[in-house]
Amino acid sequence: MAVRPPVGPTVGVEEEFFLVAATADRLTERNDRVAVGARRRGAEVHRELKRSQVELSTPVCRSASEVRAHLVAGRRALAAAARDEDAALLPSGVPPIPHAVPDVTDLPRYRTMTARYGEFVRENNICGCHVHVGIEDRDTALQVSNHLRPWLPTLLALTANSPIHQGRDTGFASWRAMMACRWPCSGPPPWFESVEHYDTVVATMIECGSILDVGMVYWDVRLSAHLPTVEVRVSDVPATVDETVLLATLVRALVATAVQDVEAGRPAPPVGSEMLRAAYLCAAQDGPAGRAVDPLTCRVVDGQERIRALLRHVAPRLEAFGEYTCAERLLARVLRRGNGAVFQRRAFGQRDDPSDIVRDLARRAVPEI
Repeated sequence: MAVRPPVGPTVGVEEEFFLVAATADRLTERNDRVAVGARRRGAEVHRELKRSQVELSTPVCRSASEVRAHLVAGRRALAAAARDEDAALLPSGVPPIPHAVPDVTDLPRYRTMTARYGEFVRENNICGCHVHVGIEDRDTALQVSNHLRPWLPTLLALTANSPIHQGRDTGFASWRAMMACRWPCSGPPPWFESVEHYDTVVATMIECGSILDVGMVYWDVRLSAHLPTVEVRVSDVPATVDETVLLATLVRALVATAVQDVEAGRPAPPVGSEMLRAAYLCAAQDGPAGRAVDPLTCRVVDGQERIRALLRHVAPRLEAFGEYTCAERLLARVLRRGNGAVFQRRAFGQRDDPSDIVRDLARRAVPEI
C-alpha cells in the first residue's frame, strides 16, 4: 500500500517554561540540573536566559499529530526531571507568584547581554512559544512576514496566558506581551520592501548597539538566523499541549497560505504600525473573549469572530494538510473552556492565592494520556 507523502511545510515548536519549587510558592534556579535530567530522558532541552527557565524543542515535524506526540513526550520528560529536583513546570508567560528577580544563566552570551543592556536583561522574566515553519528561500520568507502581520494580534489573543504577575491581576490577559515590547527590536515586525531592506535595518541596529547580534532580533516574525525557517514568536507559552498544537497548526497553515499569495503575486495588505499596535494592545488586554481590532478594516470587532476569521482564512490549506477537523475541534474547545489566561484567573479567584495558579498550571502542563 502506497504511503501518502507529507503535505505542507515542516514545522517545529519551542516552548519556554519557568521552574517552580514543589511548594508552589517560589521560583527555583535549577535549570542546569533539570536540563541535564530531561536530556537523559530523550528531550531536547536548553537553559534559557534566567536560571529559573528552560526551553523545550521538538524535532522537525510534518503534521499536527507529530507535533503533539513530541510535545507530550518532551513535557513528560521535562516534568520528571523537574520532580527529581523538587520542582515543577510552570507554563505561564510571566510568574504569577511574588518573586525576587532570578539570576541570569551563567553562559557567555547571557553574560555579554547583561553587561551591555543591564536592567533590560535582569528584569526580563517571560516565557513564550516560538513556531518555526520551513521556507528555504529568504526572499519568500520575508514576503511571508509581511503577509502575517495582520494576524499576529489574533494569535496573541488566542494564546494569552499571563494575567497574574507578582501576585496581582494586571488587567491584561497577556502581561508578557507588554513586558516583551520593552526590548529593542520587539513586537510586530516592520513592513519590509526586500531582504536587502531587512538586512540593512538589522545591520544598522547591530552597528548602533540597539541589539547585540542577529539573535537579538525579537520581532514577532523573524527570519531565523540559523535555520531555513520563518519564526513566529508572538505567543505566550500555552498552558496545555493541545493549545500549543492548535497554535502550531494555525501558524503552519498561515505561512502556507502566505506562500501561495506570494507565488501568485498578491501583495501583502498595507497595515500601518499604529493600527497594528492598537490591535496588539487590545489582544493583550482582552484575550480571545473580548474585543479585537481588525487591522485591515480599522474596525473594532468581536474577538472570537476575529479568531474564526483566521480559521476561515487558512481553511483551504488545513483541508489540504488533512488537519482542518483537528484545528476546528481544538479551537472550539479553547473558545468554549477558555485559554491559559482564563485558567489562571479562575484558579486565582478562589482564594486570591497565586500558589493555586502554579498548582493548576503544573497539573495542566503534562497530559495524562
